[in-house]
Amino acid sequence: MVSPTVAPRLPVIAFRAFKAERELEIWGARSARGPYTKIATYRIAAMSGSLGPKLREGDLQVPEGFYRIDRFNPHSRFHLSLGLNYPNSSDRKRGQAGNLGEDIFIHGNHVSAGCMAMTDPIIEPIFKLALAAKSRGEKNIPVSVFPCRLTDSNWRKLNQEYATRPDLLAFWSSLRPGYLSFEQTRLWPRPHVDARGMYVWPDLKHSGTR
Repeated sequence: MVSPTVAPRLPVIAFRAFKAERELEIWGARSARGPYTKIATYRIAAMSGSLGPKLREGDLQVPEGFYRIDRFNPHSRFHLSLGLNYPNSSDRKRGQAGNLGEDIFIHGNHVSAGCMAMTDPIIEPIFKLALAAKSRGEKNIPVSVFPCRLTDSNWRKLNQEYATRPDLLAFWSSLRPGYLSFEQTRLWPRPHVDARGMYVWPDLKHSGTR
């Protein structure tokens, strides 16, 4: 874990979460246009479900995709919590209509039912950073949630392990350009969502893999 000592100099923040690695990264920048610098990396204490997006209420899956923080709850029964805007437009197109669920959080405690539990001591600096960014005018703190770090080697492993799940591979393939672009440019990815609920990247400058 890296102490978030540079936070006061970085007016905007963003989160990246990796399910397989169980890590939550916090990044900061002088403006939402970037480039971003890593502030801290925290271990996710508990995260229910498996790799793959959330498609319905009760599946205990942590969502995957591109979100934003839309709620701050300082009185959460999980100590402190930051709410994601799940379901987003991709979830609504890909998930079970009328039964998508809601209330997905990054929170304290060490239990999870589709959320990312960070423990009480760890959620405190995370919550403070997010609250400070909000107070400085950042209305939409972005959150990217990936099944894993989508490097070339991990991508090959996913293709081998999930060869019988072309639906998952197609969805992850739509996430990967955003991961690769940020790794190369440190500019926050801004996808669109197509009619199938897949992420598309009409404005992306990155090409190729690494």
